[in-house]
Amino acid sequence: MQGKDMPGVNGGGPMWKQLNNEPPDSPTHYSDDELMLGYRDRGMESLDYEVVESVAYREDQAQRGIWHHASYVTLKWTFALLIGIGTGLAAFFINIAVENFSGWKFAATFAVMKHSYFLGLVVYIACNGALVFSSVYIVTQFAPAAAGSGIPEIKAYLNGVDTPGILLFRTLIGKILGSIGSVGGGLALGKEGPLVHTGACIASVLGQGGSTKYNANWRWLRRFKNDRDRRDLVTCGCAAGVAAAFRSPVGGVLFALEEVTSWWRSQLLWRVFFTSAVVAIVVRTAMGWCKNGKCGHFSSGGFIIWDISGGQDDYSFYELLPMAMLGAIGGLLGALFNQLTIWISTWRRNVLHRQGNRVMIIEVLLVSLITSILSFGLPMMTTCKPCPDPAKYPDVTCPLPSSNYGNYVNFFCSNENEYNDLATIFFNTQDDAIRNLFSTNTPNEYTTRSLLTFLVMFFSLAVLTFGTAVPSGQFVPGIMIGATYGRLVGILVVNASRKNSVDEGTYALLGAASFLGGSMRMTVSLCVIMVEITNNLQLLPLIMLVLLISKAVGDAFNNGFYEEQVKLRSLPLLESRPQRFMRTLAAKDAISTRKVVQFSRVSKVSQIVAVLRSTDHNGFPVVDNLDTGEPVVIGLILRSYLLVLLQAKTDFQHNSLPGDIRGQISFRYNMRDFTKPVSSKGLSIYEINISPQEMDMYIDLQPFVNPTPYIVPEDMSLTKVYNLFRLLGLRHICVVPRPSQVVGVITRKDLLPEDYHYEASADHFQ
Repeated sequence: MQGKDMPGVNGGGPMWKQLNNEPPDSPTHYSDDELMLGYRDRGMESLDYEVVESVAYREDQAQRGIWHHASYVTLKWTFALLIGIGTGLAAFFINIAVENFSGWKFAATFAVMKHSYFLGLVVYIACNGALVFSSVYIVTQFAPAAAGSGIPEIKAYLNGVDTPGILLFRTLIGKILGSIGSVGGGLALGKEGPLVHTGACIASVLGQGGSTKYNANWRWLRRFKNDRDRRDLVTCGCAAGVAAAFRSPVGGVLFALEEVTSWWRSQLLWRVFFTSAVVAIVVRTAMGWCKNGKCGHFSSGGFIIWDISGGQDDYSFYELLPMAMLGAIGGLLGALFNQLTIWISTWRRNVLHRQGNRVMIIEVLLVSLITSILSFGLPMMTTCKPCPDPAKYPDVTCPLPSSNYGNYVNFFCSNENEYNDLATIFFNTQDDAIRNLFSTNTPNEYTTRSLLTFLVMFFSLAVLTFGTAVPSGQFVPGIMIGATYGRLVGILVVNASRKNSVDEGTYALLGAASFLGGSMRMTVSLCVIMVEITNNLQLLPLIMLVLLISKAVGDAFNNGFYEEQVKLRSLPLLESRPQRFMRTLAAKDAISTRKVVQFSRVSKVSQIVAVLRSTDHNGFPVVDNLDTGEPVVIGLILRSYLLVLLQAKTDFQHNSLPGDIRGQISFRYNMRDFTKPVSSKGLSIYEINISPQEMDMYIDLQPFVNPTPYIVPEDMSLTKVYNLFRLLGLRHICVVPRPSQVVGVITRKDLLPEDYHYEASADHFQ
């Protein structure tokens, strides 16, 4: 039996095999308690990255000419430009707001401290509390998906999992405003992780054409209203977020490639690189504009750039031992940090956050109170140090005037020529505090006691703060923790070697790299980011050394920070490698507990409605019968397609006979009608009103099925199925018995374009 005699697309199709027409599965329902304990949220959906090459799609493509393709490519690059500009401006707004709020807070605190230290503490606590309250209120009442860094959810999205709400317009607003409040309020967290989420939200909103809910929607932007194109835009947004946070365009590209994406191609690489370059230009322009004093306290701060090019430019062989020790310490502390955050976050989710939003707000305010008291009280218990000799260090301003922020802060010091080294870290924005720890040619600026005090306190606060209901990132806290113990190791090496060439700031940088490597387990992208933000290429081999050691040590205890957070959130992420137990299983073992739910080619409306209401499946095989009566699968139809057909009612017919409606579909539907909005907020079967008379009508599903879904034999290794599913970004794979016939074998030669070119030329001249 040949092609035209088969009931497939255009009169033909593959005979796969008979599938039993089993009754529909009953949907699985989880209670709220079960969901809190780690069951996967039913609101999560997989994404449809595969192109559904149905009759409707082919007719739609047949009407597209070369100008359509040219405009499509042009719009892709335009979107890459807009994502870069939007993310750069969002980062600029966040940084300028954080710097100014922090500046006003410190100015008010120091002004009141001249009269009363207790009133200064009250003002400090009040300012931090107000900023933090604004952040947690926005998150709990307006945008719950804006809590946390957002990177685990974005990583799952690019892996093919759509979590409700993570890319909505209100999440974008909540992320921006919430980051300003949480970081400006002095909590032990950073704004760099949320910037990645911010860039992804900007990309998604652009690809969606704006926001329908807030009456800001443009039809001409809806060309990318599908999961496949939106995935590429979100990838550009992630890279743009890292580029904006660290002023590291190359690091942003590598971060997207190494950490968050599961699918990559060369065309996407160029657009991601272009987007990151645009971000770098926007950020540089914004910083140049602010240097004229137009941005208040912002000045040249805010954006991370710690130039240590004037630091240690050479190292001896014996220094490799303490540097390797830094890597081991980073691996141990990073693994400990990951494990503690898992325990506390699990308890917080299963116990504390069950009490509702009020408890979440109280929790964040208590954490803010503890942070404010410790950061204000601990420097008061520290002995002040005399300023460096002006003759030996003429470029050092000590103590720093109260209106400025940087090194050598005079806090609770009786002598005007003294400074408080612990306050130098606490009473600065996080970016300035890291800049102080990385500062070169500043020997003996910090005492061992002060660094140990800050390390224990900030490490504990970072563990306690992460997981609260505010936007929070772990890049900057990780850098601060690592820089602190790195500076401690640098002091030990300086005292042991007694050489002027050894610089404490260099060891602070290596310590920061080691902790990030031990916690997040990134290597290539993190190495490039550290080199770009420090402007010291000579330290590249040392950064590579500590990253490799810290990652190896950390991997011996647990997974990376974001991988653990993905598991904690019960996100069904497919890792890069299948589990070892899959080697002994076959495809049929993965489907042994589930029944097939399928439709006939011409199905009754009442049957379609009943199946959609009784199951939560998103893909259904469609079956037709041969002249001999044997059922044959002609394709796969998605739930979203069925919902559109039921709502439109255009293809309802009174009889159960197949119809020939080719050439008419494109006039009734636009292919964008079959795509759902972002973040799983699509059409529901319960929103469609169908009369009893319409329930007795029929729909011919053949023009809307995907006639060539991916299929595998039932005895294929589950490892091969896993790799195929992940590498191709699939949502469904049909499992069939082993085929009995082979119609041909395709090799690499058959896929070369030259052969098709010659055949097309020959056909043209005949």
